[in-house]
Amino acid sequence: MTISVFELFSIGIGPSSSHTVGPMRAAARFVADLQTLGALTATADVRVDLYGSLAATGAGHGTMTAVLLGLQGLLPEELQTEEMERRVDAMRSTGRVSLGGSHDVALTEDDIVLRPLTMLPFHPNGMTITARDASGGELHRETYFSVGGGFVVTEAESLEPVSSHAHPHPLTFGSAKQLLELCREKSCKISDLMFEIECAARPAEEVRQRLLHIRDVMVECEQRGVARDGNLPGALRVRRRAKDWYERLKDEDPDRRPEFAEDWVNLVALAVNEENASGGRIVTAPTNGAAGIVPAVLHYAMNYTPAGRRDRDQTTVGFLLAAGAIGSLYKERASISGAEVGCQGEVGSAASMAAAGLAETLGGTPEQVENAAEIAMEHSLGLTCDPIDGLVQIPCIERNAISAGKAINAARMALRGDGTHRVSLDQVIETMRTTGADMHSKYKETSTGGLAVNVPVNYVEC
Repeated sequence: MTISVFELFSIGIGPSSSHTVGPMRAAARFVADLQTLGALTATADVRVDLYGSLAATGAGHGTMTAVLLGLQGLLPEELQTEEMERRVDAMRSTGRVSLGGSHDVALTEDDIVLRPLTMLPFHPNGMTITARDASGGELHRETYFSVGGGFVVTEAESLEPVSSHAHPHPLTFGSAKQLLELCREKSCKISDLMFEIECAARPAEEVRQRLLHIRDVMVECEQRGVARDGNLPGALRVRRRAKDWYERLKDEDPDRRPEFAEDWVNLVALAVNEENASGGRIVTAPTNGAAGIVPAVLHYAMNYTPAGRRDRDQTTVGFLLAAGAIGSLYKERASISGAEVGCQGEVGSAASMAAAGLAETLGGTPEQVENAAEIAMEHSLGLTCDPIDGLVQIPCIERNAISAGKAINAARMALRGDGTHRVSLDQVIETMRTTGADMHSKYKETSTGGLAVNVPVNYVEC
């Protein structure tokens, strides 16, 4: 089945789609269910249990705060940074949460129960929320899984074979092979096919405008990133670099010459991921931890290709549609969750998507676009998720910039060929999935392996 591009590119807040955006959505969904059951005002106590990776790195990812915001009925795609900060201050000063914005209960971040050694069967990112009345009777209880990219499923939904986000359209595809076959049958580009699929759910002009809005939010995030300095939140005290880089690049390259293209790509990735790390407004692409790659490569497509210089808006639409088609394959056939398959599922998937988008922009055939996506992921296989101190900062920020460059190189390599290649995208996606399954849990967003244990937190300077 085909996942909508608007599910893969959704607006939220940092620092993590699976550990911040997903838990907030789950908590908001729980409150909505309480209201539907007519049990909201009868609720006297709420208990939240976090399991596995959510518990292990929740503090560094703002998971507990996100849950409390969600219990207020707030959604990440609607929440502005200033409103979020005001709500958090109010909760911390009163020790209470207003369920659905109307019914107060006593609940703080410290009340949330962390069970890092308990892995629920379906996914490492599990959480259970329970509401009880004044006598201790259970009013509602639900277990949720944050499966990457802000996607959330309940325990019952986890048993369903088909994603609820899939398109009910006759042109849907479940593999790269099927995608290419459909493009051949219709003699169309991948972006054209994806556009037709999206138009089954909403009018064509709405599809176009929503894609441009996604681009604009990405650019706004970049602009905030280059305007702010100081240190990022957390014990690492990582210094923001984007503002300094931007000021220097403006002086060195006022006319945006091609030889500086890589520097600007690095800057965009850096700026976006610094904003993400600080909890700013972000576009999951397809996750928050990998949020800088697609904007950085899209920046390259708009500013350093003939198509982009000719029509930035049309370039954006085609780029994001082609990238979304590839992202759908990773979401359905493997995973985009670092807690499930390591960072290969996050920055690897994002690099693959961005490579496809750029190859489309450069005029690649569907076969060349698929090849670009395959190259980018093939050389991201085995990438671990080992954030130091559980923060989406080291190595995540630089890893986005490196992977953006990898995506550009993959697209250019693919365009030098005719689309025929020995390793298919489907084979690489399956390899990524099985590699993730074999990967030790300490390398899957638990901060118990890799750089997370080999770099002393108290001595990190960046």
